[in-house]
Amino acid sequence: MQNRPTLDQRRFAHRLRASQTDCEQMLWQRLRARQVAGLKFRRQVPIPPFVLDFYCVELRLAVELDGGQHYEEAGEVHDRRRTLYLQRLGIEVVRFSNLEVIQQMGDVLEQIVRIAEDLRSRS
Repeated sequence: MQNRPTLDQRRFAHRLRASQTDCEQMLWQRLRARQVAGLKFRRQVPIPPFVLDFYCVELRLAVELDGGQHYEEAGEVHDRRRTLYLQRLGIEVVRFSNLEVIQQMGDVLEQIVRIAEDLRSRS
């Protein structure tokens, strides 16, 4: 298992940061600069072989946003495998739909805070 991202993976993550979806941009504006529970999030972080939408290194917490393709059978299978892989690395994964971000941003942020509090209490 490779721990360090390759140059290609870092370049891919950079391209993803430069072309965020509207929902990613909306959530990033709320997560950036320690606005949520004082947590430092990074965006489009390569954890080979994947790139995480948002990642808090301190808590090993990944926040993933799911568009429509994630709700098709192939997407769901891929996401389950990805989540299991990341959990084996000790990374907690929380997923939100794009619709949740658009319609219920407050609830999304509250859930991230609750998960962060739970992870901090386990440490």
